[in-house]
Amino acid sequence: MKPHSGTLVIDIIGGEKADAYEGVYQCTAHNQLGSALSNHIIIRQSRSPLWSKERLSPIVAQEGQSLILHCRPPAGLPPPIVFWMDHNFHRLPQSRRVSQGLNGDLYFSNVLMEDSRNNYICYARFPHTQTIQQKQPITVHVIDHKPVDERAPVFLVPSGSLSSQMVLRGEVLELECIADGLPTPAVSWTKLSGEIPGRRAALMNFNKTLRITDVSEADAGEYRCTAGNRLGSVHHTIRVSVKAAPYWISAPRNLVLAPLETGVITCRARGHPKPHIHWSMNGLPIEDAPKDPSRKVEDDSIIFSEVQTGSSAVYQCNASNQHGYLLANAFVNVLAEPPRVLTAPNKVYQVMENRPALLECLSFGSPVPAVTWFKDRHSGMLEGDPYVFHKNGTLEIHVSQAVNGGKYTCVATNNLGISENHVYLEVKEPTRILRPPEYRLVHRNRDVVFECKVKHDPSLIPSTSWLKDGGELPEDDRFRVHLDSLTITGVTESDAGTYTCVANTSLDQDSASARLTVVEAPPTPATIYGQPDAPTDLELTDPTARSVQLTWTPGDEHNSAIKKFLIQYEDGLHQSGVWLNLTEVPGTKTTAHLKLSPYVHYSFRVLALNGVGYSRPSVPSHQYKTNPAAPDENPSEVKGYGTEHNNLVITWKPLTGLQANGPGLQYTVRWRQQGVEKDWTSVSVANVSKFVVSGTPTFVPYEVMVRAQNAYGPGPEPAAVIGHSGEDFPSAAPGPVQVVVLNSTLAEVHWEHVPQRSVRGRLQGYKVHYRRERSLHRHNSHHGEQRSESFGPNRTRGKLPDLHPFSAYSLHVTAFNSRGEGPASATQRFETPEGVPGVPSFFRVSASDLDSLTLEWAPPHERNGRLTGYTLRYQTVNSSHDLGLLDEMDLPSNQSSVTLHNLHHSTRYKFYFSAKTQQGSGPALTEEAVTILHRAMVSPQVDIATQGWFIGLMSAIALLILILLIVCFIKRNKGGKYPVKEKEDAHGDPEVQPMKEDDVTFGEYR
Repeated sequence: MKPHSGTLVIDIIGGEKADAYEGVYQCTAHNQLGSALSNHIIIRQSRSPLWSKERLSPIVAQEGQSLILHCRPPAGLPPPIVFWMDHNFHRLPQSRRVSQGLNGDLYFSNVLMEDSRNNYICYARFPHTQTIQQKQPITVHVIDHKPVDERAPVFLVPSGSLSSQMVLRGEVLELECIADGLPTPAVSWTKLSGEIPGRRAALMNFNKTLRITDVSEADAGEYRCTAGNRLGSVHHTIRVSVKAAPYWISAPRNLVLAPLETGVITCRARGHPKPHIHWSMNGLPIEDAPKDPSRKVEDDSIIFSEVQTGSSAVYQCNASNQHGYLLANAFVNVLAEPPRVLTAPNKVYQVMENRPALLECLSFGSPVPAVTWFKDRHSGMLEGDPYVFHKNGTLEIHVSQAVNGGKYTCVATNNLGISENHVYLEVKEPTRILRPPEYRLVHRNRDVVFECKVKHDPSLIPSTSWLKDGGELPEDDRFRVHLDSLTITGVTESDAGTYTCVANTSLDQDSASARLTVVEAPPTPATIYGQPDAPTDLELTDPTARSVQLTWTPGDEHNSAIKKFLIQYEDGLHQSGVWLNLTEVPGTKTTAHLKLSPYVHYSFRVLALNGVGYSRPSVPSHQYKTNPAAPDENPSEVKGYGTEHNNLVITWKPLTGLQANGPGLQYTVRWRQQGVEKDWTSVSVANVSKFVVSGTPTFVPYEVMVRAQNAYGPGPEPAAVIGHSGEDFPSAAPGPVQVVVLNSTLAEVHWEHVPQRSVRGRLQGYKVHYRRERSLHRHNSHHGEQRSESFGPNRTRGKLPDLHPFSAYSLHVTAFNSRGEGPASATQRFETPEGVPGVPSFFRVSASDLDSLTLEWAPPHERNGRLTGYTLRYQTVNSSHDLGLLDEMDLPSNQSSVTLHNLHHSTRYKFYFSAKTQQGSGPALTEEAVTILHRAMVSPQVDIATQGWFIGLMSAIALLILILLIVCFIKRNKGGKYPVKEKEDAHGDPEVQPMKEDDVTFGEYR
């Protein structure tokens, strides 16, 4: 153990084995006042065992069948992380068809030829020891000796139709469903007893794994995974139960008691199963601890009555169940201690006028001292408005005024003594910009000055800074900042913008902005227009409880007539420092009759507006305070509605501070069931805009009203608003359901209205859920598509469009309201008649001869009925793409090829081929083919001009002719004789005609 520490160091050196130190450790700290215990600390040695040796035979699988490659890694501590790779350490690609399960096995929903390989290797990585073990490679051979029929899904994992899984609260829940099937099934998840939590849930491993983090008790229930392909679907239900290791509701806390005092320590925990509470004292079970008549154990609490000096101890609470435990220490200190004030003496608090002040008086003592406050020691104990006393001894003044400044004394007292401390409160004047910068319209290359005269508390040191367009001023010598102004010399177009003066002190700040516009200098002098000067001499006359008369003197208009005056006010009680628009008057008036609200500390100022802009504000008037009164109005937008089947939520738009008319604003919420209850039920609430009434009947009308009241009385009697409690799911299914089949793709469903009492809300309409069960033709595959159509609440019939012909369908009808759908009607089944078939699966020319063509085809995928045959039409196509006469022939439904004889050789034909049922022919496939020129041409549609050998031959002949022409041209230009000619001259062949010198052609050689 480290000296002067509770840390235990286990240093394994030499030949010692780590497993010798495995076990459960617990630390105990004790002194003369008691003993405290730590939680259990479990030490286990990390293990990464080797894979057992095994001989793995190659696995032979038929293409299309499912396959499972088992990993079965060795058990390690902690468990290994499993993954599959090849011998080059490349991860094996996974998909919806091939994926790794939670147990590490590799699952194939169906195998393909490409899955053949000899290097399927399962690796196990042990994270603590940073080692990786590998299984012997697995060889898989995929064969295709016989085709495998498509099949509906079957689950590989888990087995059966129902399983269960337990998870602990706060842990991660992983549910897995992996299916076999061809085509590869798609997996989806639903929760039968509620909704899957959206934020904590994630679908992983190609939707095969549902992962929910931070599990709570609400996640318990039945989860259904569905695997489906076009041949059908299969379901598996997993029943999830959530247990919980103990967790704290209220852990025991340290307790300081004076002699003869009474106290309680409480240990409350929850869990599933319910935790067992066991108490210990100084590490000993409470039943084995020394007896103490002042101590009484009652389940999760220990009650101390009239405790005695010397009975201090550390108590341990252990809350445990089969899934874990909690341990907490609580020191019960029986102490007799006179008061001590912990706040630093002579501390100075500085606060701005009209802002709240908090003066601390932290104290300690046993018994707990009572704290009282005095001001300047000349008056009695402070109490009542404007003071608020907090439990920790802090004194609060909501709205600080200059008269609140001074020396304050807090006194902490108990039966063992008294202690006091002095603090000082300084109330400072707020920082104000008296002369803010004004809008400037300046000619280019002129100078401009922005003023910013600041008033501040004399004891605070102010600092003034300037901003341009919200950022720092440009680094330019033309910008000169003075004590109360900003000067820009030689302005340019880039200097235009908004300039802001910011006045700061250590406690507050104020700011004001003005815009600078730069224009070209006029060619001739012009009249200078400017903003008006601020009004002056504000005076309040004719004061009443709800009104006052304001008069003022206009400032200079600066060559632009004043259009209007804007009167603003500041509420020094509720929104100090914020100026709001009150009213406007024409520019010809200099008085205004102002309507006021109760419980407001008004200050007024006036701004003048002319064609250039607003003046700066006038100096504010002196403050005018109106007396509190009862509210003049009630909250607006009162509504009543339900969010659950057994509640009524009442909401309203609360009054503003100006509308409150006085302190202590509350709302009286009243409600009663319309036509049933005579008396109102009411409750008073404050600082909220919603109240929930629980335990109401489902969807019944309620009269609700909300009335404002303050310390001076209630507001006017409000009008009642009609609302409804919450809806519940409809309890009845629509009446007898009938289906009328209109044609092969359209059906009409008829039902009867559900009884109004069963709707249990406002009926939103009806939903028809229908599903194609199968095709009526034995060759077609089954389908399981689920569709629905919604219809209005007044409808008792509806049409189902886009149905598949010659198919069997099932349907049911539900009623729904805003809560959801009710129970389904009895399932109805119907069949659609035949329709015209779809296009044939394929249509091609398989053989060609001089005067015949062989055609092949396959039936349509969508037969839509019983095939009665096929229709083949064809015609010739000449080189100009003109079409010849159309021939037509009917073919039986069981035939899949035909040979057409007596056709013209080397002729192009165009074919139109369609299937038909009793309802007519479906869409046709077209194909073109050419009869061959002679029998050596084996391909019926090969153009010789496009064949490689023919192109090469023609190219060689052309090249040879070109070379001969070049040689002849060269010889002729040299004037010589051909070697043949020389030989003929030497032999004197009489049959050779000599070439004349004047002849321009060669002699003919015979």
